[in-house]
Amino acid sequence: MTSDQHSITLTTAQAIVRYLAAQFIEIDGETIRLCGGGFGIFGHGNVTCLGEAFYNHREELPLYRGQNEQSMGFAAAAYAKYHLRQRFMFCSASAGPGTANLFTSAALAHANRLPMLLLCGDAYATRLPDPVLQQLEHFGNPSLGVNDGFKSVCRFWDRITHPAQIIQSLPAAIATMLDPTDCGPAFIGLPQDVQGWIFDYPLSMFEKRVHRIRRQEPDKREVVDAAELLKTAKRPMIIAGGGVQYSGATSELKAFAEKHSIPVVETIAGRANLLNDDPFNIGPIGVTGSNSANAIAEKADVILAVGTRLQDFTTGSWTAFAMDAKIIGLNVGRHDALKHMSMPVVGDAKLALKLLGEALGDHAAPGDWLKLAQAERAKWDSYVADNVSAVAEDGSNRPNSYAQAIGTINALCEKNDRVVAAAGGLPAEVTANWRTLELGTVDVEFGFSCMGYEIAGGWGARIAQSEKEPDQDTIVFTGDGSYLMLNSDIYSSVLTGKKLIVVVLDNGGFAVINKLQNNTGNESFNNLIADTPTVDAPFAVDFAAHAEAMGALAERVENPAELGEAFKRAKTNDKTTVIVMKVDPYEGWTTEGHAWWECGTPHISTSEKVTAAHEDWESSRVRQRKGI
Repeated sequence: MTSDQHSITLTTAQAIVRYLAAQFIEIDGETIRLCGGGFGIFGHGNVTCLGEAFYNHREELPLYRGQNEQSMGFAAAAYAKYHLRQRFMFCSASAGPGTANLFTSAALAHANRLPMLLLCGDAYATRLPDPVLQQLEHFGNPSLGVNDGFKSVCRFWDRITHPAQIIQSLPAAIATMLDPTDCGPAFIGLPQDVQGWIFDYPLSMFEKRVHRIRRQEPDKREVVDAAELLKTAKRPMIIAGGGVQYSGATSELKAFAEKHSIPVVETIAGRANLLNDDPFNIGPIGVTGSNSANAIAEKADVILAVGTRLQDFTTGSWTAFAMDAKIIGLNVGRHDALKHMSMPVVGDAKLALKLLGEALGDHAAPGDWLKLAQAERAKWDSYVADNVSAVAEDGSNRPNSYAQAIGTINALCEKNDRVVAAAGGLPAEVTANWRTLELGTVDVEFGFSCMGYEIAGGWGARIAQSEKEPDQDTIVFTGDGSYLMLNSDIYSSVLTGKKLIVVVLDNGGFAVINKLQNNTGNESFNNLIADTPTVDAPFAVDFAAHAEAMGALAERVENPAELGEAFKRAKTNDKTTVIVMKVDPYEGWTTEGHAWWECGTPHISTSEKVTAAHEDWESSRVRQRKGI
């Protein structure tokens, strides 16, 4: 109801949802709704008031029914990643355990700098019914609750105790989610009583608003300094991170590299910045990288790090580079641009690469340096071609491996199909062995290395993909460990008609951690099912039957050749298809391409193997840069 010609009386929940429905964004000249809808599981903390508001806006903001709050958050993160952080979805959970389940996914979004709006129930502001169901009581601080924990994993946090507060809080939350530097999850705690309280909101609050992502131009002096340093380089290298894609700067990256003859290596988040056959693409760098990228990284004298936060898997825990190498940090975030005493160029990658290119003029790196990098890449390509093959050089069949499965799917997929993987051994195997067919088509979640993201993230990516590329597929690679942690969004994908192709590679447990355990001298223990002493009677899970029970189509295959045929059938199916193949937990890992990674090992042990492994591991520490 309208209280006067300038205001409207609404509940807090109604005002929040109405405000979200009025927010739009301009992307490449097209104006579309900023919020793509949301994921929700109702409970007493959100069903009556937020639920009523969602219902009244179900056409503008479709609400997807989740199976698990954590997986809802993963799906929202994948949706935002697909849309290059230009659109987001909300997640709504009930007070107490429902909201607590979102903590891990909020941390994932925070680590990956992805926008996500969390609208979560909270205890009553009046405290009249105190204590209430699912409330954690802190005797010395009655205002403290589960929701306060989200302060550590969100970029924006607020608890609404009066309806008027959302007039300031909602714009601030959206501004945070759209800010290239501060981007991340926004949390709004909504006490159950406050959700239903009314207020006379100004009508202007609900007028259509069109947002645009801010592009920050770098300081010209920083650009000049970076250009002067690059001109001195005999062996320059570009590290291209995920920020290149978020800036929409892939064409600028390619043009910059070509004009100035500088080889490019990709981070995990930056995979698919360049096509596989681009002559300037020298491969992925770091712990899960390639011999080619790591070979030039250790020789480079000036490193231009574009849109990367330089996490330890990229830098080999800061052993991947020469001690005297100079780093230029080109990043929209000051925090990232300054890492390890880098020379900062703080600004948007698309603008900054153009300006830096202009400052360099016609300068190009020595031609023999690029030839060396390309020769290294050619050797790496030969290794990958052999690594993904099921047949050894002597003609014998190799044990089934992740790499073979990846190579098989890679050879048969369409160029715009999206690949999703996370945690376990698959991020390393996909990063090293996947050959990019189209820009921006690889989502390897390794910012938070979160098991369980795969299928949920695939669902969220498919929701986003169906908005723009409905004829393309979303392909999920997952191990048996991650599948068992979180698989219920197979059911979600069937319910919503968002087809996935899920490849389950069963190695009998947490095999990659077993590999780390063995590599550090430890005996296999509690990772593979066969090596778990508390397991009374090991047995194999029938993943295909399980997937079928959730409504998916499913097949079991024995080898990569059968996997290829099953994948062809999956491409023609009209709903989610799960393909299961056993892989060897010990053989077939990608053995090349790795950089050193700092891992805490026992300094003393009764095991000679553990002690020897510790000494060997620590022997590489002499190469570790002592930056800030």
